[in-house]
Parts: sequence; C-alpha cells; structure tokens
Amino acid sequence: MLPLPFAHKARTVKNFMAEGYCVKCKAKKEISDGLEETMKNGRKAIKGKCPTCGTVMFKILGKAAAPATNPPSPTV
Repeated sequence: MLPLPFAHKARTVKNFMAEGYCVKCKAKKEISDGLEETMKNGRKAIKGKCPTCGTVMFKILGKAAAPATNPPSPTV
C-alpha cells in the first residue's frame, strides 16, 4: 500500500509551552498542549491549540534547531 500523498509523519518528542500567533484570534498567545514535531525537511516545529478558540497553532522553530549541513570540501 502506497502512503497518502499528503500524509504527515510527526514524531512527538516532548510537551512545550511556546508562544505562537493564532490566525483566528489575530493575537499572540501561548500554545496549549504543544508537542514538538520533526517536519519532512528535518526542521523542528511545535504544534498545539489556541487556549481561547481551540484552533490549531503551528510554530516553526529557528534554524539552530535544524540539523547542520557541512559544505563540500574542495578537491585539490
């Protein structure tokens, strides 16, 4: 069976209480029930819910959380 084209594999690592922007409330709020996930490209993100309206909130973490890539070494 082939995977669905829009299937999302998320790894739940730990709970977070991060601040994110709720599109529905149009305000910055603390993400409730936040879980850290790893996206397809290897970057980390936090996914949770708005404490007021219950809308899903998603915050991509900074580049420091992403795996470092080494530039190719020059050949002599």
